[in-house]
Amino acid sequence: MSELTMPSFGADMESGLLLEWLVKQGDPVSKGDIVAVIETQKGAIDMEVFQSGTVRALLVEPGTRVKVGMPIADIDDGTSAPVSGVSVSGPAPQQDPDRIPVSAPAPQQGRSRIKASPQARRLAESAGIALQSLQGSGPEGAIIAADVNAAIATGSSSGVEISPAVGVDAAPKLPDVSAMRQAIAAAMTRSNREIPHYYLATTIDLQAASQWLAEFNLGQEPDQQLLITVLLHKAVALALRKTPEFNGFFIEDRFQPSPDIHLATAISLRGGGLITPAIRYADQLTLPEMMDKMRDLTLRVRRGGLRSSEMSDASITVTGMGERGVETVFGVIYPPQVAIIGLGKPALRPWVIDDSVQARLLVNISLAADHRVSDGRQGAKLLRTINKLLQQPEHL
Repeated sequence: MSELTMPSFGADMESGLLLEWLVKQGDPVSKGDIVAVIETQKGAIDMEVFQSGTVRALLVEPGTRVKVGMPIADIDDGTSAPVSGVSVSGPAPQQDPDRIPVSAPAPQQGRSRIKASPQARRLAESAGIALQSLQGSGPEGAIIAADVNAAIATGSSSGVEISPAVGVDAAPKLPDVSAMRQAIAAAMTRSNREIPHYYLATTIDLQAASQWLAEFNLGQEPDQQLLITVLLHKAVALALRKTPEFNGFFIEDRFQPSPDIHLATAISLRGGGLITPAIRYADQLTLPEMMDKMRDLTLRVRRGGLRSSEMSDASITVTGMGERGVETVFGVIYPPQVAIIGLGKPALRPWVIDDSVQARLLVNISLAADHRVSDGRQGAKLLRTINKLLQQPEHL
């Protein structure tokens, strides 16, 4: 038997709010299955299970805030015999000092007889959908967020009432931006206090990459075309293979390299704020696969549905302000990571080629790194390797 605990989705997370269970006692689960939805300051995250087995007990009720690392469910993975008579609800959350009960909203008239998770109610209210018109797929027929999202996608074809002012493109309520900024500020304050940063930057000629990209996109459908940012991210991922000292975590006073390359990519929210989900195994993806992954992450950041592994596995962050017209951005390392890459705006600028000045597509790339783990010589090697890879885009 193993415990399922409240996961951490970043160094700034102390607790999470359990919004809904997607499984019930006795359900079989496989590694990678989504079993719960957790609300954090970064929004609602789909929580995965990392072992196969059977749900033995759900220890926390929806609507309960739980500290990171505290148990929320038991999974019978075959390592111990199940104990009979275990209550699904487990110990009352309020009896555990590490579990902070959250008051559920008072039921409104006409709602009290409808079983629905808190997140499902918020989504339905935002989209103008009547809960009475939905068929729940959760435990005991409860309406969960997935049911509301499905109704939004299909519109009124299933008798769902959608407010004309919202329409089928309605998105879930955005996370509290002020709380998000407070969390980011706390993490950055810690970073600046504890991590001895050093900074490097270089300018890279993207002419070869741009020409190759134009030729590749020529025969592609619009939704299959690549953007230059995909080449930049892939070059960073491949360069980290040769400079592993930038890919990992500083924990317990020592560097722990990551065996895999998971690039956190900064995605801005329409209502403000920033989320950095990970492109997992970025060095192993083809360019089209990475483009699809980036589109998918952007959609799910803004509509909901990020997986817990995408919020907790990042081994380095790539941030960019190019879409805002910024030529150079110097990031602050997100602990416990040890480096962050900044991407500026690719732009035509004068560049000397063979003693003549030409207009070339250039981009400024910066590195902020942890001096406890690497130094400027190693940082220069990383930037040099990225440059070299971008001069041979056909091999990315």
